[in-house]
Amino acid sequence: MEPESKKELQSPASSFVMSSETMWESTPRQPESTSLSWSPRKSLRSLTVFTDYCQFGYPTRSLRAGFQELPPLPEPQTLRLRPASLRTQDISHLLARVFRNLYTAQVIGDDLSDSLIKARGSEDARHEEFLDQLQQARAIYKKRLDDVAMLEKHITQARARDIAETEHATKQGRLHVVEAPVKLPPVKTVFRWCIDNELMQKHHLISTEDYYNDPLPFCPAPKRSPTPMYSKMTFSCEKRFTHKSDLERKAEEHCRKLVEFDDLEYTTDSLRSVSKTKGKTKVTIKKASTPANKKWMEHLQVPQRALDRRLLARMQNRNHYLKNPRFFPPNTPHGGKSLIVPSRKPERRGSLSAKPEWSCTDAPVFLAKPAVGFFTDYEIGPVYEMVIALQNTTSTSRYLRVLPPSSPYFALGLGMFPGKGGMVAPGMTCQYIVQFIPDCLGDFDDFILVETQSPHTLVIPLQARRPPPVLTLSPVLDCGHCLIGGVKITKFICKNVGFSVGKFCIMAQKSWPPPSFRAVATTGFVEQPPFGIMPSVFELAPGYAVLLEVLFLPTGLGKAEETFVIVCDNCQTKEVVVVGTGQLVALDLIYVSGGKSEPEPGELKDLTAQYFIRFEPENVQSIARKQLIIRNATHVELAFHWQIMKPNLQPLMPGETHSLDSIKCHPDRETAFSIIPEKGILQAHSDHEFILSFSPYELKCFHSVLQMVLEAVPEPLSSGAENLGDYSYSVDDVIVLEIEVKGLAEPFQVLLEPYALIIPGESYVGITVKKDFKMWNNSKSPIRYMWGKVSDCHIVEVTPCTGVIEPNEVEDFELNLTGGVPGPTIQDLECEIKDSPCPVVLHIEATFKGPVVVIDVPALQFGLLRLGKKASISIQVRNISQLSAVWHLKESPGCLAERHEDASSLDIDPFCGQLPPLGECRVTITLEASHCQRLQTVLELEVENGPWSYLPVYAEVQQPHVYLQNSHVEFSNLYLGVPAKSKTMLINGTLLPTRFHWGKLLGAQAALCKMTVSPKRGLLGPSEELQLNLELTAHTEETLTDLVLPCHVSGMEEPLALGISGKPLGLQVTITISVVESGGSAVSASQEELRLDFGSKVPLRTPVIRQIILTNCSPIHTPFSLTFVYFGSPQDSLDNKTSVPDVPPALLKSAHIQEHMAKKERLDFVESLLSHRKGAAFFPHISQGKLGAYQQLSINITGCANMWGEYWDELLCTVGNLPVTVIPVYMAVVGCPISTLRNTCYSVAPFQKEPITRFGTQISGGDTVTRSLRLFNSSHCDIRLDWETYIPEEKEDQLLELLVFYGPPFPLRDQDGNEIVYPETSEASLPGSPCPSNVSVSSHTVPSLGSRSGGTRVEEQIISVILQGHDGVPSSHIYQISPKQVVIPAGDYRTIHISFTPTVLAPGVMHKVGYTGYALGFMSLDKETDRQIPGRMQRLQGFAVGPLRLDLNGHVRHAQLHAELDNSGYLEFWCQASDLIPQNPCCGVLSEWLTVRHLKLTNTTEILYYFRAQVSRPFLVSQGGADWDNRASHQCEEEMASTAQQLEIHPQENMLVDVSFSLSLELLSYQKLSDDQMLPGVAIQESEDGERKMVFTQNLLLGFTNQTVQACSRLPLTSSTPREEDGRHPAPRVRDWRGKSRVLPRRGDR
Repeated sequence: MEPESKKELQSPASSFVMSSETMWESTPRQPESTSLSWSPRKSLRSLTVFTDYCQFGYPTRSLRAGFQELPPLPEPQTLRLRPASLRTQDISHLLARVFRNLYTAQVIGDDLSDSLIKARGSEDARHEEFLDQLQQARAIYKKRLDDVAMLEKHITQARARDIAETEHATKQGRLHVVEAPVKLPPVKTVFRWCIDNELMQKHHLISTEDYYNDPLPFCPAPKRSPTPMYSKMTFSCEKRFTHKSDLERKAEEHCRKLVEFDDLEYTTDSLRSVSKTKGKTKVTIKKASTPANKKWMEHLQVPQRALDRRLLARMQNRNHYLKNPRFFPPNTPHGGKSLIVPSRKPERRGSLSAKPEWSCTDAPVFLAKPAVGFFTDYEIGPVYEMVIALQNTTSTSRYLRVLPPSSPYFALGLGMFPGKGGMVAPGMTCQYIVQFIPDCLGDFDDFILVETQSPHTLVIPLQARRPPPVLTLSPVLDCGHCLIGGVKITKFICKNVGFSVGKFCIMAQKSWPPPSFRAVATTGFVEQPPFGIMPSVFELAPGYAVLLEVLFLPTGLGKAEETFVIVCDNCQTKEVVVVGTGQLVALDLIYVSGGKSEPEPGELKDLTAQYFIRFEPENVQSIARKQLIIRNATHVELAFHWQIMKPNLQPLMPGETHSLDSIKCHPDRETAFSIIPEKGILQAHSDHEFILSFSPYELKCFHSVLQMVLEAVPEPLSSGAENLGDYSYSVDDVIVLEIEVKGLAEPFQVLLEPYALIIPGESYVGITVKKDFKMWNNSKSPIRYMWGKVSDCHIVEVTPCTGVIEPNEVEDFELNLTGGVPGPTIQDLECEIKDSPCPVVLHIEATFKGPVVVIDVPALQFGLLRLGKKASISIQVRNISQLSAVWHLKESPGCLAERHEDASSLDIDPFCGQLPPLGECRVTITLEASHCQRLQTVLELEVENGPWSYLPVYAEVQQPHVYLQNSHVEFSNLYLGVPAKSKTMLINGTLLPTRFHWGKLLGAQAALCKMTVSPKRGLLGPSEELQLNLELTAHTEETLTDLVLPCHVSGMEEPLALGISGKPLGLQVTITISVVESGGSAVSASQEELRLDFGSKVPLRTPVIRQIILTNCSPIHTPFSLTFVYFGSPQDSLDNKTSVPDVPPALLKSAHIQEHMAKKERLDFVESLLSHRKGAAFFPHISQGKLGAYQQLSINITGCANMWGEYWDELLCTVGNLPVTVIPVYMAVVGCPISTLRNTCYSVAPFQKEPITRFGTQISGGDTVTRSLRLFNSSHCDIRLDWETYIPEEKEDQLLELLVFYGPPFPLRDQDGNEIVYPETSEASLPGSPCPSNVSVSSHTVPSLGSRSGGTRVEEQIISVILQGHDGVPSSHIYQISPKQVVIPAGDYRTIHISFTPTVLAPGVMHKVGYTGYALGFMSLDKETDRQIPGRMQRLQGFAVGPLRLDLNGHVRHAQLHAELDNSGYLEFWCQASDLIPQNPCCGVLSEWLTVRHLKLTNTTEILYYFRAQVSRPFLVSQGGADWDNRASHQCEEEMASTAQQLEIHPQENMLVDVSFSLSLELLSYQKLSDDQMLPGVAIQESEDGERKMVFTQNLLLGFTNQTVQACSRLPLTSSTPREEDGRHPAPRVRDWRGKSRVLPRRGDR
């Protein structure tokens, strides 16, 4: 194994050197590659070794002089760059920087060095010296590789040995320590003892001594057991053994040479000499070898044996008489000589080096002429013949036998011999006629066998060959590419370049071979979808050609390949592979000048467009272009045209997809986009350039979709058609590319600077004002402008009026403005821009002034006037301009029209005149108060050609007037006997102070009401508004309509009247119920649908709280009361206080005690509620009280139950004198009142899960294990439980179970399990189970036979069909409950027994198997009053109510103990016959000797085992710890009795068992017994040296209580009586039961 492993280690190293050389050459090109970082490091080692020997003393010039034919050395390599990553481990840049060319130069590889060394012999001394150093460098390199391999192998072996020892020590430690509470660290490593430290230090590697500081323990190395003297060879024996070995080797070589020489001798002398030589050789070999048989003394002696062999050879020589040479092989000494092969002289007999080059059996006896029967140019039908002659080539007449051909196409005629008898004389020939009958033009082969006296049979081949036609058709016909669903016809020229005419038939490969050519020969296409070839049958003469058409209809994507067979009429076939590629249309927009665009967030986009291109905003009639490059990715030319459509815009939510109905196709007739070219052909697999233009014609956003439509694109076909005729070919235009384009037309960006001309100050009429301004063209195109002109009242002009402004240019303009009318003027001068929808407007503002006349006062204030009085005021009118002014003063006609007066009440003197420049005039204005009014008018001062002035005039003419803001007050919140308040406003409509006072309430209902006004009297100032507080108390519920309150005002003729109305309301209370939904929100039920629902799944003994809300919608105080009809609880339930536990006061504040007290308080509260023993209770926390004004009172109502079922009740709510409100109450309670633990009866958990009943791990096939459970009934009803056990089963094909019952599913049974029949009981009183609401049940009544016969009435049985989910299958063989029917009284308990029967596991199951099950206790109620109270309670039972579930768990495993030996390592005994001889021989021979071994049995499972150890003599077993006496034989009977004793071993514990072997004189007598008398388990072995051993083998059996037996260990014993040498017994080698061999120490060395 070592040499092989060494070669294996060297092979990768050598291959690595080759690969590293190649990689090193490519390394300078990739300095940054990290994948090659390991390879240059390896190559550097070989390069460094070489350069260490050749870099000194050998300059570059000398090397070049010695190698004229080699190319010049390359330039120095550049330094490598530092890697960019800081985490890389590549250090090649450091090595290149330090070693320069030594690292980066090319390495001299193995191939180059081998070539240089093999071609050495140059006359150049330097070259030879270089090669010597190169060879030394290679030797050092290989030696270092060998050292690396050796070190790697040594480290690997040491590591493997260390792992094995560590695992063994760890496993032993785990067996001795069971479930240690503290995990100990692993055992110490032994790697330091397995590695060679000196070897590691020698090669400068880290050794274990470098990191171990503890000193090595001082102990001598283990000595090898010395070889005993009797096993060593003496000097004479060694010499004799060596001499015999040399003689034996020489004899074998000599014998081999003689055998080779003797094979050529056929004479009598040669045979004699050969036999003598062989005899001598055999004798020599016999002397040199050790006789295998022990009876060698009975053999003949060597001289006698040689004499007998010589006599035998002499007798054989007498029988060698002269025979007929015909019976000898030709060309032999006694056989006939060959006429064509010369005879050979025999070699010398003694020549051992002669080797025969030719054998006599190779001489031919007959020769065939011709040697091969060949037929050519044959046709079908004629018979062709040929003559074959066989000539005798020996000097003796010979017989021959000719065997005819085996095929039916060749026939052999009778032979023609030169003489009679079929013998051919020497040199004569015999002739045979061979006939050839072809049935086709194919090739034929056969042969004729000629049997002669030669050991070699003469074979005459028969061949028929015809020059075949040769077609120039390629073996692969490539149809190219075609679209899927399309048709492509490809033509190929097929020419016959052979020398014969051929008929050909093309067929599909699946049709070959055909039953007949007529069945496959067709006139049209030969089809093998997706290909077809035409013509399928044709004939070609030499030099002629035919045109083959291949039809290609691809149905799938990718390459399609089918094989056709061309069959020729000469039976030759040729396979032609037709290849085509089916492709789909694949176009891609690969380039857009300016880049592709993305839509803005929230921008609508076409639903189907693949690309989006946005143009920059352009002006009207401008053109923008973009270059598009579209790639045709297919290998097919595609015809196309473009169409421009309107986009399909639809807002979509994230993740939403559009529907096909929303896709509309409408051509865009008003588009501003165009593309060139509009149509054409896309070349195969090439790029095409398109120009997309955008030219807006109006100001708007243009949005279109460009669609590239491919013309005549075939529709994909299904690949299921078998014939090409089944394909339906159709083409259509297909839209393959949609580009959404969007562009915005923006108006011309024209800017006026300034954009408005405002001429400051006032200008005189007739004077022209000039102003300069500029106009900027910020558009992307030039503009053409034309200014307008204004000349109606004022004259406005701009120069220049027309022109063109280039983009981003400015032009100066001048404005000429001449005023014609005085006053301010505003003009908008328009400038028309060509192709712009709106003109550019220049805003102009200017003011022209004329004469100005002003009034010295801003307004005329006449003040408050009484009716009939007059007032006068004077004003001054002054001309402040330098022009004369004509003025006229009058009241504004508009003010007169508003007052509906024809003449003005103002008298103006003077009212008109003419003022000189800077002149003045006084005007008097008089007002007469003729009626009450508030005068507000304006006097207009008109100035001709000047600005007008306006003078406001104010006067107030009044008389006393007081009024109410609201003449009628309606009290909306008026309740019976409750004061209602309201407010109103008393207003003085004049500026005169006025007194008022209120009178008494008037009307028909004034006596039933009381009215109070505050303040009742007072003084109103000028225009004062006084707020009055009104308070009305109604003592009737009638509607108030005829009530009036008068108010007297001084100065007014009639008093003011305040109307009062209202509807007094009574008591209003609303009742709502608050229901908490699953989400946590509260929902209130309306007044019409009041229903107090506590839920449909209320757990047992769990209080559920609902709220009833009383809302007083009126300010009336009223009493209320709440009462339940049937399930009400006493009101003192809340007064029951929980007793304080007897604990120190400090502990009462702890969280645990507080939680316990709170839980106990809740439990006591539930118990007090259910004290009436009705199964359910409803309790209002506030049963009666008083409801205040507008008060909302929430009352908690608690419902709980200790028995399942549905409960109905009514809640009577009485509020004041209102009618009593009846609220229906409903509660459905679920749960089981029976539990295995008493404290769970008082649990407040919603659902209490029963604990799992565990049976632990039991022995396979062991006894049944029983558990007792006590079931407590916490309800007030007697509950009957019917138990069923199930095994869980999960089946995908069974989800539901259909159960059919005839009669009640769980009837009453007696103690024996028989059903109790009630013949006279009514249907309502039977203990049946109603139908659950969630279980599908179908029932039918079946009358009994008794009812049909007319006898006494018998209750009809009901067939119940129940559909429920499938969870498990009923099973009673593993788990079983007794009794199966049990009645648990109210508030009491009963005990049930659950048994687990362990199954019998298969022998191959070594792990423990778990068995999971569950038991369902279906609950029934036997009393009718417990099942139903009409209108109040109903309880389901049986399948309709959830059963009591008990989960069961148990495990089963085989009984097995782990056996561990104590010290010896094996349970093996070794005894010698000399053990019966005591140390004191005078005592005599012992009759018995005991050898004891300790066996440790460990129970690693969790099962308590009871077992018995079984073994028979001569082996004995006893429990560990007993004292043994090797000579004591009286204990045998006691130990035999101990084997029958039952032992006990607890889980995870161990015990010692002593196994002993009794050696006695009786056992030694067994060696004299014959084989048929030998006892079983006893074997006698005899070694080569005559030592006899008796081997006793038995199995230690452990018998468990489940009748299983475990074979713990074999008990082999080897007893021998070896021969003595030097007075000591040798240590025998024995083989134990594990198949290992070890040397047992001698008794004296123990």
